[in-house]
Order: sequence, then C-alpha cells, then structure tokens
Amino acid sequence: MKPVDRLLRSWRCYHAAALLPPDAKLLDIGCGDGWFLRRLERKGRLASGLGVDQDPVSQPGGERIAFRQGSLPGLELGSAEFDAITMIAVLEHFPEQVLEDSVRCCHRWLRPGGKVILTVPSPRVDDILHLLIRLRLADGTHVEEHHGYEVDRTRPLFESAGFVCELHKTFQLGLNHLFVFRKPG
Repeated sequence: MKPVDRLLRSWRCYHAAALLPPDAKLLDIGCGDGWFLRRLERKGRLASGLGVDQDPVSQPGGERIAFRQGSLPGLELGSAEFDAITMIAVLEHFPEQVLEDSVRCCHRWLRPGGKVILTVPSPRVDDILHLLIRLRLADGTHVEEHHGYEVDRTRPLFESAGFVCELHKTFQLGLNHLFVFRKPG
C-alpha cells in the first residue's frame, strides 16, 4: 500500500469513525488488513469488533477484535448482534446479484436502532485511480472488482431493506459519499 492509498483510507475511516456510537459492538465488512478496527481498539472506541474480508487477515486481532474470512451474503452471524456495521469503500466491489441480499443481511445483524455507516466512491474515482496506478502513486485496492456501481442506487437499496437514511454527504472534493442508515427500533 502506497502513501496515497493510506491517506485516502485514513480520510474515509476518519469520517466513519466520527459517526460510530461510543463503545460499539462493530462489524467491519471488507476490513482489509484490519487497520480500522485496530485503530478504533487502540483509541478505546470499541466494546468489540469483528472484521470480515474475502481475503484472510494475516495479523491477529487485539483483545476485543477478531477477524474472519467470508463474504456476503453467505456469512452466518447472529441476529441483532451489532450496534454498527461499517462498509468503507466496499459496496462498489459487490456483484449486482448479491447487493440486495447483502443489505438485508446487514439489517438482520443490527440491533434495533443500529447503524450502517458506509462510504461509496463516485464512478469518476476509477479513472483517477487508474491514472494514479499508472503513475505508480497508488496501488488501488481490488479496483478490478469495481462493478460500475452507481452511488444514486445506495439510498433506495438500503431503504427497500427497511433502513432509514440519516445522513448523506460528500467529501474528498465530492468524489466520495458518506451514508448513515439506521435500523428503526
């Protein structure tokens, strides 16, 4: 991971972390190397955390965090288990055929009042990422998996699964979107 990748990841995580409830029991979907959960644990922001990624996480978890290899919607977790779910730069990697089922899984795994906090890049980011990769300034993270996801689909996708949109704003010069969806309680 190059410095530009780390900078962009930190920026996205900063926005997501600011919206987490204190002492949350958190599920981080698409946790990558687990950096976000480890950072939250070091800052005392978690009751517990579970990181899930399609690739195995090579570093062990801390006292309050664990990692598991898996992908949605096939992941089996208990109902109403988490206070919050984060999906940071993840949704655009999901194939079309699993999007709706994956969002319904998030609804089932959250306790009433729980929140999904996610970031979704603008489709224009792919062009910028490809340029940065060609210039060897960024590695990108599984950019080949982007499926042309349109950001405008996010709100209807989550609302049709029973979520209420609490926040939608842009950051990173309008190239990234931050959403918060709440499961009614």
